[in-house]
Amino acid sequence: MSKQFLGVIVIIILVFVGIFAFSGNKSGTSGKTGGTSTLTQHIEGQGKAKVTLVEYGDYQCPFCGEYFPAVKQVQAQFSQQIFFQFRNFPLTSLHQNAFAAARAAEAAALQNKFWEMHDALYETQTQWSGAGDPTSFFDQYATQLGLNLTQFKQDYASGKVNDLINADTAEGNKLNVQGTPTFFLDGKALNSSQLIDSSSKPSISAFANVINSEIAKKTGTAKPQ
Repeated sequence: MSKQFLGVIVIIILVFVGIFAFSGNKSGTSGKTGGTSTLTQHIEGQGKAKVTLVEYGDYQCPFCGEYFPAVKQVQAQFSQQIFFQFRNFPLTSLHQNAFAAARAAEAAALQNKFWEMHDALYETQTQWSGAGDPTSFFDQYATQLGLNLTQFKQDYASGKVNDLINADTAEGNKLNVQGTPTFFLDGKALNSSQLIDSSSKPSISAFANVINSEIAKKTGTAKPQ
């Protein structure tokens, strides 16, 4: 067997090894950037009536910001009867800072301050939403909330946080979420017309009406008037 022939064989083997290595690297990278199926579990309330209200929201969405005060009051009003859950659905094609804000909330969650950051982001939405780089605002909020800023910055930039947001978004897509905010009551999507008043503003009484109806259905009690 000539040296030239052996050289050709070696080259062929190296080419195949390179192909398999490249394929394996592609598969591994995909897993790191979005392969997780872990959903966030940000839940408040005691849920005594076993009713769950889920919001798919975008921190930069002005409509979510408009709904935020009413939703907070509904959470407080029904804190014993229902569970309230928030999941990420950043509309990145419309809101350039939406994903970054979701990162801030999830990074805060890793220090047990999700709801505090969630509220801060909506309360200050007009401050950071138009910023070219909103991270200085998020760092400021983290400091005000007493978070370890070094850890917050590391978590903010982590693949773990990225994957959590992507998992929520993927779940929202499965549920045919088209915009934000979108609410599900015990797995059934609510029409926005069910949650507004005659002036098309988010209505606490409208929320209460649909929630009370679901509680009555679950518990077998008469709907409160």
